[in-house]
Amino acid sequence: MHTPNTPQPTVLLCGGQGFIGQALTRQLRAQGLRVIAVSRRSQPPLQFGKMRQPADWLPYLQGVDMVINAVGSLRDQPGPDGANLEALHQTSPQALFDACAQAGVRRVMQLSALGVESNETAYARTKRAADALLLALTAQGQLDGIVVRPSIVMGAQGASTQLFMQLAQLPVLVLPAVMQQRLIQPVAVDELAEVMARLLQSPTTGIVLLGGPQRLSMAQMIGSLRQQAGRSQALQLRLPDWATRASARLGDAVPTSPWCSASLELASLDNCCDPAPMAQWLGRAPTDPAQMLALIRGQQATPSSEGSA
Repeated sequence: MHTPNTPQPTVLLCGGQGFIGQALTRQLRAQGLRVIAVSRRSQPPLQFGKMRQPADWLPYLQGVDMVINAVGSLRDQPGPDGANLEALHQTSPQALFDACAQAGVRRVMQLSALGVESNETAYARTKRAADALLLALTAQGQLDGIVVRPSIVMGAQGASTQLFMQLAQLPVLVLPAVMQQRLIQPVAVDELAEVMARLLQSPTTGIVLLGGPQRLSMAQMIGSLRQQAGRSQALQLRLPDWATRASARLGDAVPTSPWCSASLELASLDNCCDPAPMAQWLGRAPTDPAQMLALIRGQQATPSSEGSA
């Protein structure tokens, strides 16, 4: 932890304008760190997916003590400034990690996701490849790397949270089987950011799995949000498998939709882990899903600029 008598460490935060990146920026600064937050929406913009060689990154590492890669996208990004997942999640982060090893920036954190180790979507495969290089460079003694893999992250600006909030307003819910059966451990975005900031300043290396205090299905999470809002229980029906697949393909055609073929496949496995590390690093009990709506509404009342990688 930074103290007034020590130099202020500088963190290069990639993806600093994203959903989790914005929360990380606030927490890092609150803990006394200087943050250089870069993204395609920063000034000047950083085209992360085009930074494919270690030499591309070396100028950004001058005067930097620690690096966090919080860039993430569920699928390829459209438009002239977009990039495919292989570039965003694999090639560019790997170049960044190699550059850190060359520049002597030892402390590197990679924001990954729970479940990528057992999933073959492009999202999981590319995240896993970057994780693997950071862990390998750490095993070789070149870096002090840490890979953080949280369960589903809840917050007002989160695409999944916004979908859950919209569904919680409906008196009749027709949901895919995976949303009724598979389990998640929701984590509040500000609490995740607080834990990540503490982990960054610790000697911990390797993989850290972070999940909230309760395991429940997505349908139960939606029902809990509805109950917290004072609404009666919704009627739940199951969407047939063929219709589930069709709805996911429709979502593929809408770049901003959180529901698509990738999210369907990612949701087909439980997204759970031991809840103890989250509570230990936070130093208190994490927010229970049954109290999550108050946090979301508090964030809605304090709007911030949105963005992604």
